[in-house]
Amino acid sequence: MRVFEFIAAGYPDWSRSYGKAIVCKILVVGACVWSAAMLTMTSTAAEPPIRVLITDGYSNHDWRLTTALIRGILKPTGLFDVSVATAPPTKDAPGWDTWRPKFSDYDVVVQTCNDLGGGPSWPRAVQRDFEQFVRNGGGVYVWHAGNNAFTDWPAYNEMIGLGWRKRDFGWAISVSDDGKLTRIPAGEGENTGHGERVDTVVHRLGDDPIHAGLPRAWKTPDIEVYYYARGPAKDIQVLSFGFDPHTQMNWPLEWTVRYGKGRVYTSTFGHVWRGDTQPERMRCAGLQTVVVRALQWLADRPTNFPVPPDFPTADRVSIRGEIALTDVP
Repeated sequence: MRVFEFIAAGYPDWSRSYGKAIVCKILVVGACVWSAAMLTMTSTAAEPPIRVLITDGYSNHDWRLTTALIRGILKPTGLFDVSVATAPPTKDAPGWDTWRPKFSDYDVVVQTCNDLGGGPSWPRAVQRDFEQFVRNGGGVYVWHAGNNAFTDWPAYNEMIGLGWRKRDFGWAISVSDDGKLTRIPAGEGENTGHGERVDTVVHRLGDDPIHAGLPRAWKTPDIEVYYYARGPAKDIQVLSFGFDPHTQMNWPLEWTVRYGKGRVYTSTFGHVWRGDTQPERMRCAGLQTVVVRALQWLADRPTNFPVPPDFPTADRVSIRGEIALTDVP
């Protein structure tokens, strides 16, 4: 059974509600309590908003809708000041020679750009600026398709740890049912891939601050579990794993990497494909909570965003209403 909760503004998605009236009443009360707690937290916070830059411009995914949905998730929290740097789609496009985001003006970069969609690698000057930003303490959230990008950029491969790569590229990491990690050398197994998107139980590993107070296991809808993601896998911490039906194995779903003084968080959550409008995987209460927590951690702020009453359980997903889009693609 799916539980359909509320959009951030607190309005129920009645058109797809499956709960009984009494369940809805309980959820309304819970949502109101959580909303009040969130508003109290944001209104009394002494720290300024976290400055976030989303980098987009091309991808084999729907990058315009991805950016709009991310902004729609972050805006209601009041915790972020979000900007967007859109790369020109080709080296011949107007603005390519002058596109140079000032990463140092931000606390965290949400990287969605993906040259598998036909776009170019970033100009070397932009790559150097990005490397320096992270090395000096900046945070990077590698959003789904951003993990597939820039195979030929060595520093980027180190930052993401594991990426969508060929079987001979580097290490892969599998996870046993009891949480033990196994490193698989280059050449063994398959190219990075994924099976059918399925509702997947997210199993936490350890007690990372991003996950503080969350259940040890929770279900998220319709996601891709990447198998044999590969890379240097240096200074990597696997935060969670999920089961892939194709390989019949467990693989990392979230991981972090330390690069210089900076922090990098990657997950396979957040797939937005061409033809999507309001995908359930983006309206998951679990994803929306973890996104905020991850950004707080990346900005070296307290990871104190509250766990909402509609957070999913190990046997039940929790899908909220439509995300408000201010920038509709």
